[in-house]
Amino acid sequence: MTDTPSEDTEGRPGVGRVEAFSDGVIAIIVTIMVLELHPPISEGMAKLWTLWPVFLAYVLSYAYVAIYWVNHHRLFGHATHVTNALVWSNMLLLFALSLVPFSTSYLGEHHFNREATWLYLATMLFPAFCYTWLQATIRRTGKRGPGAERFYAASTRKGWFASLVYALGIPLTFVSPWLGIGCAALVAVLWLLPQSRVDALFLPRR
Repeated sequence: MTDTPSEDTEGRPGVGRVEAFSDGVIAIIVTIMVLELHPPISEGMAKLWTLWPVFLAYVLSYAYVAIYWVNHHRLFGHATHVTNALVWSNMLLLFALSLVPFSTSYLGEHHFNREATWLYLATMLFPAFCYTWLQATIRRTGKRGPGAERFYAASTRKGWFASLVYALGIPLTFVSPWLGIGCAALVAVLWLLPQSRVDALFLPRR
C-alpha cells in the first residue's frame, strides 16, 4: 500500500495548493528581478540614464512573468484534480521561469549585445515549451465541454505561434540583436492585448 495520495483526494483543494505554491515562486522571481536594479552612486540624470538597458530588460521580463502568471491562473481554473504529470510539468515551468532573472540581468548589463540577446530568447523559449506540456496535461485531465475546449484550443495555438516567433528571433539575432528583441516584444504585445481580431485567428473554426 502506497502513501501517495490518490487523485480522488487531490481534488480542487490540491489544485489550490499547487497554484498557491506557484504564485509564491513567481512572486520571488519578480522580487529577484527588481533587486537587480541598482541605482547609481553618482548623482545626476546622466548617470541615471546609463541604466536604460537594465531597466528596459526588467520591463520586458516583468511583462513576460506577468503574462505567465495570468495564463497560469486561467489555466488552473480548468484543472479539477492533481496528477503526477500536472505536478512535475508545473515544477518544470517554475524552474524555467526561475532562470529569467539571470538572463534579464545579463541582457541589461551587456547592453543587449548578440550573445546576451540570444541567451535571453533561449530562456524565453524554455518556459514556453514547459507551459505547453502543463497545458496539455490539464487539457487531458481537467474540465471538459465546449467552452473549455475553445479555451484550450485557442491558447494552445497562440502558444505555439509565440514559440515560433521566439525561435525566429534566435537566428535574427545574428543579423541584429534588436531584431531578436523585436520578436520578444512582439510576443509580449500579442499576449498583453485584450481580445481582438488577432485573438480570433487562434480560435477553432466552428
